[in-house]
Amino acid sequence: MPFTASDKIWMDGEFVDWTRPRSTSSPIPFHYGSGVFEGIRAYPTSAGVAVFRLTEHIQRLFTSAKVLMIDIPYTVDQLVDVTKELVRVNALNEGCYIRPIAYLGYGEMGLNPLPCPVNVSIAGLAVGHLSG
Repeated sequence: MPFTASDKIWMDGEFVDWTRPRSTSSPIPFHYGSGVFEGIRAYPTSAGVAVFRLTEHIQRLFTSAKVLMIDIPYTVDQLVDVTKELVRVNALNEGCYIRPIAYLGYGEMGLNPLPCPVNVSIAGLAVGHLSG
């Protein structure tokens, strides 16, 4: 799916430039699959952009994280609000694809997730015509 990078991405509590390096300094998520994500669409409507089942998607992100013992340091409501703000900040008025992710950051190498902080990012990507 071709996309256009947005100006801002939300990372661990703040909006940062899309061009800021986004790679983790820890190989933990890559070695052990210790991360979760959702794929959410937003569509233009006559009343503005509508994010499809946003709360349900964010709740599912939390459910998936719980299975991997990833304790997301935000509430569902906080991530819902951040997602809406991300769409506004980036003026994604024609709809977009939203990708929230939560993963274990740098702590220690190994299977023990306890010393690893949880990182959370949400990106909004402008895409071509969103249908279906």
